[in-house]
Formats: sequence, C-alpha cells, structure tokens
Amino acid sequence: MKTKVCLCLTARTLKEDLALVEAYRPWIDVAELRADCLAPDERLSIRRFPEMSGIPTILTIRRQSDGGEFVEGEGSRTVMLARGLAFADTDHRKNFAYVDLEEDIQVPSIEEAARAFGTRIIRSVHDMTGPIENLRARVQRLRRTKDEIAKVAFMPRNLSDVTRLFREAKDCSGEEYILIAMGPYGLPTRVLAPIIGSSITFTSSEDAIKRSSNPLGQLDPITLSEVYRVRSIGERTRVFGVTGNPLSATSSPLIHNQGYRRQGIDAVYLPIKAETVEEAIEFAEEVGITGLSVTFPFKETVLPHLSQISAETGEIGACNTIVKQGDAWNGYNTDAPGFTRALLDFLGRKDLAGMRVAIIGAGGAAKAVAHAVKTLRGKACVFNRTPEKARELAEAYNFKWAALDAGNRILLDSYSDLIIQTTNVGMSPNVDDDPIDFYVFGGHEAVYDVIYHPERTKLLRRAQKAGCRVCNGYTMLQRQAYLQYELFTGVPYAE
Repeated sequence: MKTKVCLCLTARTLKEDLALVEAYRPWIDVAELRADCLAPDERLSIRRFPEMSGIPTILTIRRQSDGGEFVEGEGSRTVMLARGLAFADTDHRKNFAYVDLEEDIQVPSIEEAARAFGTRIIRSVHDMTGPIENLRARVQRLRRTKDEIAKVAFMPRNLSDVTRLFREAKDCSGEEYILIAMGPYGLPTRVLAPIIGSSITFTSSEDAIKRSSNPLGQLDPITLSEVYRVRSIGERTRVFGVTGNPLSATSSPLIHNQGYRRQGIDAVYLPIKAETVEEAIEFAEEVGITGLSVTFPFKETVLPHLSQISAETGEIGACNTIVKQGDAWNGYNTDAPGFTRALLDFLGRKDLAGMRVAIIGAGGAAKAVAHAVKTLRGKACVFNRTPEKARELAEAYNFKWAALDAGNRILLDSYSDLIIQTTNVGMSPNVDDDPIDFYVFGGHEAVYDVIYHPERTKLLRRAQKAGCRVCNGYTMLQRQAYLQYELFTGVPYAE
C-alpha cells in the first residue's frame, strides 16, 4: 500500500479551498475538507465539493475538543454530515471518497449511507494531551468493520512518545490505519509515514502553516514531496537526520536531500527535535537511523554515548556528527573544517596570521571555531557571559578570555579585526537579540555570525550599516554538511 499525501483545507470559503487544491494538485493525492472551518453559509454547499475539486476528498467536521473549530451541538454536526453524504451519485468520483467519524459517533444511518455509495469511513481518535497506549488494540477497536480505516492522532509530550509510536506500529501489520504524532516532536511521523505503514500523511498550505498557532511540525505538500520525497520512501530507504532543540529553523534537510536526489541515493534526512540527546539516540536506534547531525545543545552531552571519536573531536571537546557502525556510535566534528573553509572564502585569505579575533561564546560551536582559529594562526580572545567557561576554552588554546559585558568593550575592540559570533542569541524567533549590543562598530571589522536564520541577525545588520564586511553561517552549514554527507553515505557530495 502506497502512502497518500493529503492536503488539509481549512479556509473560510469553498472557493479558497478549491484554489489551494489547484495550487498543490501535482503534489497531493487526497484533500481533506475541514468543513468545521468554513463560514456558516459555505457549509450548505459542501456536497458539491468533491466534483468541483476533481480529487478524492475526506469530509471532516472536527469538534473543538478534538482540535477543530466546530462548537455547535452533535445534532447540528450530524445534520451537516448527512448533508455532505446526501444525494450520492452513481459516479463515485462525485461523492466524498472518505468521511472522518470519531470513535464515539453512533449514527448508523450515516455509516450505511457512506458504505452504500463507496465512501470509506475513517474512524478516528484525537488526544491533545499525550500518547495513546496499546496502539494495536486501539487500532483494532477503532476498525468496526474490515473496510474502515483507523486513525490515531495525538500530541506527544516528548520524542520518546514518538519512539513508542514507531515501536508499536510494527505490531499493527494487517490493519489499515493512519498514525500521526502532532507538533514539532511528531514531524518524523509525517515524513516517515510509509515506514510506519500509515495509509495517509497530512499536509497544510504554506499560508495555513504561517497562520497556525502551532506551526512547528507541519509541512506543506511541496516540501513533503520535493524536499523529503515522501512518495519514494520505502522499506529500503536509509534514514538520516539532525537533532537538537529548539531546531525550529534548519536548512540541513534541504542540503542533504538535494544531494541524495542528484546522486540517485535512496535516503531521506529529516529534523528530529528532542529534549535530550538520549531521546534522540533511542529514536534513531528504533527507526534504524545510522547517521545524525548533532546541533545545539547536544554537541557536548553526546560525547559519553560514543564508543569512538575522531582525533579532532577529542581536541575540540564537541561532536556534531555521529555515525552508527555495528552496535556502536562513533563521533566526528565537521564544524571545524567546514568553518575553516567558509571563513577563508569570506576573508579571501590563506590563514589568520596577524589578525586579532574575538570569539563570542564558549559552547560547542565556539569550541570548533577556537580550534579553527588556532590552526589558522590567529590570536584570539574568548568572550562569554559565564567567564569560567570562557577561561576554560581560552586556556586550551592559549587565548585570552573575558566576561561578555560592557565593561570589556575596550578589550573587545582590541580583538576586533575579526568578530565571530557563535551563540544562538539572535536566532529566530528571537531576532531582536544582540549578544554584543554594547559594542559600537567602527567599520573596520569583519563579522561572521554562525546563525543563518534569520539571514541577517541584528548584530550583522548593525555591523553592515557601519560599513563592516559581514557573513552569516550558511556557508559554514554547507561546508560541514558536505563532510557529514560523505560520512553518512560513503560518497562525496555533488555540488
């Protein structure tokens, strides 16, 4: 069974919903008409929608208690469902292909009408508070007849809840079902729907995602189909990913997945949000992931879980790449070489000899940057809000160190040939933050910010306005990603 891509339609009018179907038609197989989102007068015409859209359609009237917008009583909802299924056509394409009925609905007349004209029943349960236990038993209980499709959707509290879904889905073979973990932790269930055996995976329009109160974890049809290639995912597809937190904005999936497409590699790379690196590793081992990019804040906490580390990882004291070999995870650091290449391209230099460099921050990224600066023969001072951490990093490379505050503005100015910002301050959504807001740029500085979302942080905008040369971290992301790609696949990245 091939997983179908479904576009969830939540506009106020049928005309708007039809426009969305047309815009995304090449990338979807099914549409879900969320009639609960329609304006009251629009709801009177839902029966005509399948014929107008020309695509198999699910009729859904979601109650507010289940995450929808329908607030009227069950009597009104039953009438609306009946209106949508009434006057069925002998041409099944003009009828709703599916109707979503929650497990507590008991209206035999609607069920009989649906079956009489080929409308399949999706029997659903939604839990907005946490996971649903005993998945196989719940799926079997939901499917009252063989032709029904069980739908289980829940809001995971953490990545471990999603790991449990993948584990329990293996016991559901022989059943027809839809499994969805909502929110940012649940994104893997949308991309890897073919692997967990879900018959339908749901998407939303870009505009609906932007307007959503909880946009993280949702994907539009083009991204799901073109970036993640969901229609090509199968049992033999290799799975890789990036883990961290908050992981709200990462371009790594685009870089890696483009590489797989260009080189004909059956693989997919996806974001995996976790509260701890232990959760991420547990998920990876359950799903069969053999390579993970590791980002903030796990670059140091991952080290105790590794059997072997590269010499560079040991020197830096931080790891941004782990690869499964047999039963063990090995660690690497591609940040330092990736940053080195990106920085030298930005500066147009062969090294940093004669340059005085300010390193802002003392975390995992700063460790890789400090290693690169030392290798390139630069003299540096590490500035950090917690002076003890600045001192620890600086002493490893015989650099100077200082607290990151206005009292050390003069010292920062004396190490301002090149300012390298390595913290997450200024990253989306906190775009108004600036880690060195006390510093006044003179225009002579070269400024590199490892953040690339937004493209220009407040720090970079201030520096650019003062006449400084500036660069964001996207070039570093690219360079280190190419090295990760080769570690994961065994072949060089085709630029």
